[in-house]
Amino acid sequence: MHFSRRSKRQTPEVSVGTNNNNNNDNNNNNNNNNNNNNTADALTIEAHDDDAEGKDKEKEKDRDDPDKKAPNPTSPPDSDMPNPAPPGPGFGKLGDYDYDLRDADSSASRDHAGAPRGLDGMRVGGGVADAAPDYGDSVLEGTTVEYRTYKRRWFGLAQLTLLNIIVSWDWLTFAPVASNAAAYYGVSESAINWLSTAFLFSFVFIFPVTIRILHFGPKPAFATAAALILVGNWVRYGGSHARAGGSYGVVMFGQILTGLAQPFVLAAPTRYSDLWFTDRGRVAATALTSLANPLGAALGQLIVPFWVTSPGDMSPGVLWVAVISTVAALPAFFVPARPPTPVAPSSQTAKLGIRESVAAVGSSLELWLILIPYAIYVGFFNSISSLLNQIMGPYGFSDEEAGIAGALLIVVGLVVSAVTSPVLDRTKKFLPAVKVAIPVIALCYLAFVWMPETRAVAGPYVVLAVLGAASFSLVPVALELLIELSHPVSPEVTSTIAWAGGQALGAVFIIVSDALQAGAAADPPRNMKNALVFQAVIAMVIVPLPLCLGLFGRSDKVSLRRVRSDTRRTQQENL
Repeated sequence: MHFSRRSKRQTPEVSVGTNNNNNNDNNNNNNNNNNNNNTADALTIEAHDDDAEGKDKEKEKDRDDPDKKAPNPTSPPDSDMPNPAPPGPGFGKLGDYDYDLRDADSSASRDHAGAPRGLDGMRVGGGVADAAPDYGDSVLEGTTVEYRTYKRRWFGLAQLTLLNIIVSWDWLTFAPVASNAAAYYGVSESAINWLSTAFLFSFVFIFPVTIRILHFGPKPAFATAAALILVGNWVRYGGSHARAGGSYGVVMFGQILTGLAQPFVLAAPTRYSDLWFTDRGRVAATALTSLANPLGAALGQLIVPFWVTSPGDMSPGVLWVAVISTVAALPAFFVPARPPTPVAPSSQTAKLGIRESVAAVGSSLELWLILIPYAIYVGFFNSISSLLNQIMGPYGFSDEEAGIAGALLIVVGLVVSAVTSPVLDRTKKFLPAVKVAIPVIALCYLAFVWMPETRAVAGPYVVLAVLGAASFSLVPVALELLIELSHPVSPEVTSTIAWAGGQALGAVFIIVSDALQAGAAADPPRNMKNALVFQAVIAMVIVPLPLCLGLFGRSDKVSLRRVRSDTRRTQQENL
């Protein structure tokens, strides 16, 4: 199949239709009139076939045969059979659905265009789907659509990884040394917990803006995040420059700025991998960049306690974090915006608009069966990462031992995910992986209720290592599964909603856990046993939700739509 761009005054060489032969002359006249009246160039698809004459005779015979019906151009999206070509030029394909894209940029077409169908076949919203990325005339005017990947994608991938590491390190600058930070800023440990809580709530306030910016591509999101990280870190140091004591209010303002940066990099991995990688590398790319975020948390928990051993060490500690953040953020302004040509058929597939995407997500039961447990487990991970020092401290564990426990939680998870992600990239067993990981995560939260009471490092270390392995294996798989089940919804919509839910619940869980902390008269004083019981109960209750995916006659709703679309379009273009 070849693509070419024609002047508005030229007559298309091929007119495809389903009318009888007697109406062909009228159709050609109408096509000529439409081409003369258009205000933009018409994009025509020329189908070159050596047996065109023979095929025309077969089509003529089929039309005269009353027993043969014309194919339905809007066949169900879950059908395994390829959709036939829509009737007439000006029709296009959006993922697994057919749309009338004629005059898509005109106001009249927006008023009369049919609304795209949702994930369950129901119409959602109105208006026209967003156009596919513009890769320039080199693709449209070439003789063949050739898909290839580019080495420059690794630069953007490395930069996104760095941004996720540093923004998470910024989040946990104070929590691992809560007692020293409280003494330095002259506040309580609960006020130090609010630095983590405010960071997480910042995600919720700005995530609608995140979806809009990511809709234009990853690069604007990278630049926005880098700017907020730079300003936020140096504002925090401005409130911490004196060794004698710091300004809590200034530090809180800087912490909120860095929190506003997080959604732009945390929700970007799926958008970036969809644009730059094929279906054989997307899970691994998403895993590397998404899991870099908890890696930054591990670095914060492991390194900051060694930097800050007394209240006076907070000032140089905040300075070191600001310097590292600056070095990591500056290259973000030089990341390439998009590949010169599409890397896969889905990369050039037009996506639903934001309103239509949100409506489609809201109407899909399967997506919510993934989004709810994902948000809850991310929330618990954020909570336990922020409070691990206060969870283990009352039982005699030092700041360094608690920091090592937090690092094990993350490092073991990264190692296991590095093994599972490439395997799942090849096998596409996303749904079974989710159904295995979630019960393991819930059991780990249940077992951890009694681990601090052992007063030995072995128990907490083992349980946290298994929890990290299961949690980190789940994150990239769940994000990719959300995109597969919602295609052609734009990737940033599902990932941003998933992360926003996790950050919001993380902030709520920190507040609840702080309220459940025992008093000074408890044994041991100020222990967090009640908070651990709370998270274990919630973790166990939600296990059945993802296990219901594909059951009760809904197995067709968990098909991998994007993979199927890529395969189908590749087969059609190779004909």
